[in-house]
Amino acid sequence: MFKKSDQDCVNIIIDSIADGIFIIDCDQTITYFNHAAEKLTGVKKDQAVGKKCYEVLGGTSDQCKKHCFLKESMLTGEEKLSRKTTIVSIDGRQIPVTISASVVRDEFGDVIGGVETMRDITAIEYLRKKIDGLYSISDIITKNREIKKILDILPDIAKSDSTVLIEGPSGSGKELFAKAIHDLSERPGKFVALNCTALPDTLLESELFGYKKGAFTGAKRDKPGRFSLAEGGTFLLDEIGDISSALQMKLLRVLEKMEFEPLGSMETVKADVRILAATNKNLADLVDQKIFREDLFYRLNVVKIYLPPLSRRREDISLLVDNFIEKFNILKGMCITGVSQEVLDVFMEYEFPGNVRELENFIEYAFILCHGNIIELDHLPKELRNAHQSRKAGEGIAAVKPLAASEESTIRAALEKHGWNRRATATYLSINPSTLWRKMKKYNIHKE
Repeated sequence: MFKKSDQDCVNIIIDSIADGIFIIDCDQTITYFNHAAEKLTGVKKDQAVGKKCYEVLGGTSDQCKKHCFLKESMLTGEEKLSRKTTIVSIDGRQIPVTISASVVRDEFGDVIGGVETMRDITAIEYLRKKIDGLYSISDIITKNREIKKILDILPDIAKSDSTVLIEGPSGSGKELFAKAIHDLSERPGKFVALNCTALPDTLLESELFGYKKGAFTGAKRDKPGRFSLAEGGTFLLDEIGDISSALQMKLLRVLEKMEFEPLGSMETVKADVRILAATNKNLADLVDQKIFREDLFYRLNVVKIYLPPLSRRREDISLLVDNFIEKFNILKGMCITGVSQEVLDVFMEYEFPGNVRELENFIEYAFILCHGNIIELDHLPKELRNAHQSRKAGEGIAAVKPLAASEESTIRAALEKHGWNRRATATYLSINPSTLWRKMKKYNIHKE
């Protein structure tokens, strides 16, 4: 019977460990790269072994670019434990990990290399964010050119104190962008949000500015408003287009002088608060209709961000599907690996009036019915399946044909889906390849 060597046994054991592990010699050449390290980074063992660690991992770890944790350990001879960093996998996913490093010594005690472990803490970080409400620019997932342009300038917007108006349809991610602006601004205070449509005017005013004891019946103690809670931080006025004209006037004063009076108080309170506003309406149109104050609009509209609907960013659908599957796997303790091609086709042709939030709801619904590893058509809501069946039957009443919703984004998404193979894409879109080529030129679509 063939007997494995001691080294073979050691390799089998290391490969069975859930943490990513790689070993280097004194020249920083990788001598071992386990299975979990392959899975985390997307780099295959045969691509890593024999190469310098910074050549293999320099593009995947932000820690590697700044200073080498493992090299520090080898120089000092000390263990380095649990430093938090981010792995960027080959497919572009950002994976939060903790890394630890220690030296490898020979029988004489001399340092002959180092070993680093990488532990995936995606689940821990997601739950932490869910509890604390902390989000950053890395949480915004996109391939869409419009969104990428916003992301390019978002750090500059964040570092200013200018008021930002975020417009976009419901469910498009306005609050996520607002939280990212706050996170990038590094303001010491909290991020505070208030949905202006959730309360009537009388309660909304006290919620905004707070009140003093005895200001009205039931006011048994002082209560700070949202402006006070956001002191030194950022305050998001969500659905700002729905507030009354009386409250618009009071908000205008706050924006002009950065001061307010709590209900029942004779004293003016100064505010150090960054104001963000969000709406699913076009405020300029509301100004033209005399529904929204023009002077308040110009106070809010210093920097404007417009988030397109999901129907105009179809290239993001598969990315978002993967992200939501990962999210619900963590929350529900399941192990769903993806969706079938038919399900993806249904999503690609659907108009998504509820935008990203609606897609997330569809995935959460599918998690209830799916007991296997792949989400199939039967796991989707009935109305979505009926729309798909209508399209297949040629009725085309409830569904969107591939080029009907947004030609440019649909073409781009189809090209991504088919690996930028123009013939396969043209077949999928039911158009001639030469027509596809003309449309690609028209919209300046090219592989980036």
